[in-house]
Parts: sequence; structure tokens; C-alpha cells
Amino acid sequence: MEIALIALAAVIVLFLIAWLVVGLVLKLLWWAIVGVVIGAIARALLPGVQKISLLATAGAGIASALLGGLIGHIIGVGSFIQFVIAVVVAVVIVGAISSTESIRT
Repeated sequence: MEIALIALAAVIVLFLIAWLVVGLVLKLLWWAIVGVVIGAIARALLPGVQKISLLATAGAGIASALLGGLIGHIIGVGSFIQFVIAVVVAVVIVGAISSTESIRT
């Protein structure tokens, strides 16, 4: 009987861990998708032509989505304000990358 209870408890604990991991993975995947969109918005908001690749733009968008979500969560604001913060951070990151690329060429 004790072995059955231990096995049942282990199955429940493993199920909860799997649920948390899958939830985290899906949340990170969602942030990555939103980050690509945020990178594209930031690139569209910057004036002129940015001489960076689409991959760099997507990376900047993903990084800014994570940073915007983290900053917004720390501040305690809603998801729309987190999105706005992420777009502002993406504009700064894309602008910084673009300015360093123009210096190199």
C-alpha cells in the first residue's frame, strides 16, 4: 500500500512539473513570436533605411519582448503597457545595432 501511495505521489509531482515546463515553453515561444513582430514594428518606426539583417531585427525584437515583459512585470503594469515598453526597447536596440552597422561600412 505504501509503495502505491509513493508511486501515486510521484506521478502527481511529475505531472505538475511537466505542466509547469510545458507552460513555460509555450510562454517563451509566444514571446518569441511576439518579439519578431515587435522587431518589425521597431524597424518600421525608425526613419531611414536600417542596414541590419532581418535575423538581427528578429533577435532585437525577441530580446526586447523579454525585457519589456520583465520590466513591465517588475513595475506591475498590464500587458498593453508591457507591449509598448517592448516596442520602445526594440526601437533603441534596432537603432543601436543599425548605427554600429553604419559605422562599420
